[in-house]
Amino acid sequence: MSRRIIPVADANALTVPRSAAGAASAPRGVLLDTLARPLRDLRISVTDRCNFRCVYCMPREVFDKDHPFLPHSALLTFEEIERLAKRFVAHGVEKIRLTGGEPLLRKNVEHLVERLATLTTPDGRPLDLTLTTNGSLLARKARSLKDAGLTRVTVSLDALDDALFRRMNDADFAVADVLEGIAAAEAVGLAPLKVNMVVKRGTNDAEILPLARHFRGSGIVLRFIEYMDVGTSNGWNMTEVLPSADVVSRIHAEFPLVPLEAHSAAETAQRWAYADGAGEIGVISSVTRAFCGTCTRARLSTEGKLYLCLFASAGYDLRALVRGDATDDDIDGAITHIWQGRADRYSQLRGSSAGQPPSGDGGRIEMSYIGG
Repeated sequence: MSRRIIPVADANALTVPRSAAGAASAPRGVLLDTLARPLRDLRISVTDRCNFRCVYCMPREVFDKDHPFLPHSALLTFEEIERLAKRFVAHGVEKIRLTGGEPLLRKNVEHLVERLATLTTPDGRPLDLTLTTNGSLLARKARSLKDAGLTRVTVSLDALDDALFRRMNDADFAVADVLEGIAAAEAVGLAPLKVNMVVKRGTNDAEILPLARHFRGSGIVLRFIEYMDVGTSNGWNMTEVLPSADVVSRIHAEFPLVPLEAHSAAETAQRWAYADGAGEIGVISSVTRAFCGTCTRARLSTEGKLYLCLFASAGYDLRALVRGDATDDDIDGAITHIWQGRADRYSQLRGSSAGQPPSGDGGRIEMSYIGG
């Protein structure tokens, strides 16, 4: 039996056995990690570039004009992404989300959507194929994305107040243009559409109720995300985290809410419905209410590194396999070996240390590189 080496980001060597036929060491079907969590969701970053410089993700003082973004040759091609996606689907992935950076900056991203939209689960079901965007290019791209097979979109919008929104995106981009993109997505049927607001205490928390009022009754699901310590460049401080319980309390005081059951055990958002039937909101509480125990997500970076946690500091280099002489069975074996060894639970550990990063926490990967 030969053994194939998978290079990893921190230079440690991971070996995966390869049988003569391949199948013995590359089982298909649902994989479980060390905490019995299945692999169900794959997030694929298609670019590390973004046309916004949001203060909590890509602050301009770090991501300036001299920032060394990845060269095009380092990015996975659409063919390479499709090949890897097929291998993940064979192991139980049912949902693929395209992220960035800003994914709509990737040239001809519709062609990638078209490739991925043809994939089905082993029992013949279509994938849930989604995309997260800042909305800046959505008005002009919505129709082509829908025609290519995209299921739905999630749009980031952190304020309705135009002056505040421009300060937060630090790119002088208007709220009206994002709202136009949302309307275009609705018009072509990229639904149910979700809008994500990252809440930063003292910066944009006064926008919680205006956003709730705006989207209430629209059929759009508004979700509030606690400001997270992703990466090391955003100057995260626990004092700027507004707990999701406070968000719910503020909205409930004006529009009574009732709790809803989760769609699935792995759902990250807690769901709340307006008592009068005017729709629902969600809150994502990775700081104050860790959901590591049910996390089923893996993340594939722009250059083909596999990360097992949003707060990871190192990834596994699958691009080396794809661009080498690895067979599909080799890749299956690598995915199996990596996922079955997964023990990540960063948010739970942070939660047990009074909201601070776990001791020994090193340089984590930036959100703009790996996607949210």
